[in-house]
Amino acid sequence: MIGAETHFWTASDGVKLAWRELGEGRPVILVHGLFSDANTNWIKFGHAERIAAVGFRVIMPDLRAHGLSDKPQDPQAYPCGVLARDLHEFIAHLDLTDFDLGGFSLGARTTVQAVGEGERPRKAILAGMGLEGLSDWNRRQAFFHEAIAQFDIARRGDPWWMAIQFMKTMKVDRVAAGLLLRTFEDAHPEWLNEFMMPTLILCGSEDQDNGSASNLAEALPNATQITVPGTHMSSVAKAEFGVALAEWLSPA
Repeated sequence: MIGAETHFWTASDGVKLAWRELGEGRPVILVHGLFSDANTNWIKFGHAERIAAVGFRVIMPDLRAHGLSDKPQDPQAYPCGVLARDLHEFIAHLDLTDFDLGGFSLGARTTVQAVGEGERPRKAILAGMGLEGLSDWNRRQAFFHEAIAQFDIARRGDPWWMAIQFMKTMKVDRVAAGLLLRTFEDAHPEWLNEFMMPTLILCGSEDQDNGSASNLAEALPNATQITVPGTHMSSVAKAEFGVALAEWLSPA
């Protein structure tokens, strides 16, 4: 299979954003997590290739302030809800009307808002997410702001150590990331009521970073929960994660 192709488009505010694409067939949009990018979450560990192999066009955007996308340091580039706005515009840019949609962690949060605001995928995926992660963003936001503040002084064993090491690996722009963190809000309860489509809740067996995946599954009208091995950081790097996605998405 030919490797993923990289493309670029421009959002309505002039920010240049990237996406990767692999395979042919039914479109599925997969949105990566905080401080990550499409390559790290979906391509590096073979997930996109597994999904493409069962007949999908796998479309993987790099969110603003991440990956190959622009990382503006102007606060005006980060209005409330900007990632969902970008996702709506991206779907329109690709002229997609029949597709699947999902994400991991921050990507799941963005998917919840996009569906709450009117997107209607055939199937949805919320990975690395629990109900409390959607309803108590201030707690998570404070953790990540502290990680940014502790970037140069944290020591092994500190609560932020692993997040900081990941930021260093991904060469995160801390100014842009800090601005982006302030664009999120708690998920509106009515957003969850819009998930009438089959929805996969996929989470690591040791992942409580965003709360209870079981509680999230129970809160949705039409959810299936699958547990794979690992923590929040490790589960998305395991083969079982991609296998679960491919099996659940197919048959069309």
